Amino acid sequence: MPREDGVDNVRSMARRLGPDFTKLWFASAVSNFGDGMTMAAGPLLLASLTDDPALVAGAVFAHQLPWLLFSLLSGVIVDRLDRRRLAVVANVARGVVVAGLAAAIWTGHASVPVVYACLFLLGVGETIADNAQSALLPAVVAPEHLPRANSRLMATHILGNQLVAPPVGAALFVVAAAVPFGLDAVSFLVAALLIAALRGVPAQAPVQRRTVRAEIGEGLRWLWRHRVLRTLALCLCLMNLTLMGVVSILVLYSAERLDLDPRWFGLLLSAIAVGGVLGTAVASRLIDRFGPTVLLRVGLVVEAATHLGLALARDVWAAGGVLAVFGVHAVVWNVITQSLRQREVPDALRGRVGSAYFLLSTGGSALGALVGGLLARQFGITAPFWFALVVVAGVAVVAWRPFAAATGPHRAAPVPT
Repeated sequence: MPREDGVDNVRSMARRLGPDFTKLWFASAVSNFGDGMTMAAGPLLLASLTDDPALVAGAVFAHQLPWLLFSLLSGVIVDRLDRRRLAVVANVARGVVVAGLAAAIWTGHASVPVVYACLFLLGVGETIADNAQSALLPAVVAPEHLPRANSRLMATHILGNQLVAPPVGAALFVVAAAVPFGLDAVSFLVAALLIAALRGVPAQAPVQRRTVRAEIGEGLRWLWRHRVLRTLALCLCLMNLTLMGVVSILVLYSAERLDLDPRWFGLLLSAIAVGGVLGTAVASRLIDRFGPTVLLRVGLVVEAATHLGLALARDVWAAGGVLAVFGVHAVVWNVITQSLRQREVPDALRGRVGSAYFLLSTGGSALGALVGGLLARQFGITAPFWFALVVVAGVAVVAWRPFAAATGPHRAAPVPT
């Protein structure tokens, strides 16, 4: 009798998606585990250097600022040059930066300005690496398999970045503060080697060289004329602004509001991953069953309810439950939006359209870090949550009708002219 256990299913999917996808998958797994450790260790490092909410939140702003400054230029570079090589170089550079931060911590030279500088340089590398790797996926995976490929990459991100690694990072930070950062540096180098091993990536479509300004304008116009992607990008800008305003002060919220010991902060972050794991298991089936329109609308409701629940929560169990539900929503939303963007955007424009999309979504995160810290300083630790609730409720009202134009996972949206 043929056997269809979990191992067989994974191997079958790996064969269907191809060996190059497997390498991207493993590269994502390694780098996400390293990033997950520093996601917990980073706020703990800042909290050990300062108790000012604005300075703690400012670290997130320093990390996201390069998306505001260089995202559009990075898109031109990604469309002009070999994306695989760009991803390799960017990962190596980020590994060097994180290794430098680990050395500064180990030798006692870490300070708020040093951390800010390292985070800024990491952000510069991300504008290249994230855009290049996102553009590589549709080059190695058939369009009909993109939702499943994105679900598996998201699962890897959640398991490594949010579930397993944060508790490890927080525990290692308590033992030796430099260790999680040093391991993150190694993870970047391993990811670079795996991406360098890609062999089946087809040649990029040639780009007619014009001025950088003209090429940026072409990508911006394409995105603006695509109603669904334009709406999603603007929604994500505001949603990430509010979400990062909350996340940027979460380490202080957990201590002051939930009375949580710093050693367990990583476990609170892992609550998002618990829901996210469930989300990766059901995302493709939910998209097939209900379609993107319904799920995007439900996602807006869940996002608003998340901020309300965290504003009202008084203990870690209530907050953890809210974050777990948010994790399901975040995965489903991301699988829909990433698959739609990868499928709709022409190959020659993927870098520039992706950079414009990232500019709005990640730029919102950068501004949100500043807003969250200032609100917490001025009005109290729960103020960012109430602000987020109001903004997301407004987004839901405005975006409700445009989301009716979202297409199913196997139907192409009209390409604007």
